[in-house]
Amino acid sequence: MNACFVKLKNRALIHLEGLDRHHFLQGLVTNDIDKLTPTTPLYACLLTPQGKFLYDFFIYEGDDFTLLDCEGGARAESLYKRLNMYRLRMDVQISIEDNVPVYAVFGKAIGLPDPRHEALGYRSFEKPDLPEEPFETWDKKRIELCVPDGSRDLVPEKSTMDEGNMDGLNAISYDKGCYVGQEITARMHYRGLGKKHLQTVYLSSRAQPRDLNPSQNEQIPPLLTVGRDDNDIELRSSCGDMGIALVRRNA
Repeated sequence: MNACFVKLKNRALIHLEGLDRHHFLQGLVTNDIDKLTPTTPLYACLLTPQGKFLYDFFIYEGDDFTLLDCEGGARAESLYKRLNMYRLRMDVQISIEDNVPVYAVFGKAIGLPDPRHEALGYRSFEKPDLPEEPFETWDKKRIELCVPDGSRDLVPEKSTMDEGNMDGLNAISYDKGCYVGQEITARMHYRGLGKKHLQTVYLSSRAQPRDLNPSQNEQIPPLLTVGRDDNDIELRSSCGDMGIALVRRNA
């Protein structure tokens, strides 16, 4: 792919300041905050105590502050409220900035590398001086790689990390110690308990793409089904004739 950029949709920033911000995040999120540096961003999730997906985000380190690049709108507001609920008496100040421009950059090292997969290029908060491609260019690339796009592919309070293949996307540390949902996440991983996983699929003309900004409690209907119980394939996001679907292991 020639050097270009794509403006991503529906992004927000959660700002964290204060001496306890790293300790605060370390006890909550799936990745190891000790690996975070100004040049090494992290990808991580916040889970329910039962190990179910709630939010995913990119974590960036600045001068005396930490940023969470997350889904925008109601999803960002919900994440902001939940973080404040966990804050208690820690020295952490949290603020939110919605409608933030975020750019995916291909073919040139502008910004910082996308920590999920090297083929997804770089992410930048500044508009690059490069040709712009439509959102579908990025969307199709991540679908080919089977990289979930937040709540478009992972259902809040229902999906597991194993289902989303999140350890393969550098979202989970199995060595950092306790965090919310850690015990069940580790048990599913080490015992191979997951019966369904996301994978890239080709679509028939019957399939329709999902809304880019679903409501927090929206349930995703099964759009493509095969197998005896009619629940072998459940389409999530799509672009053109490709999509990401939840597929039974034995489908």
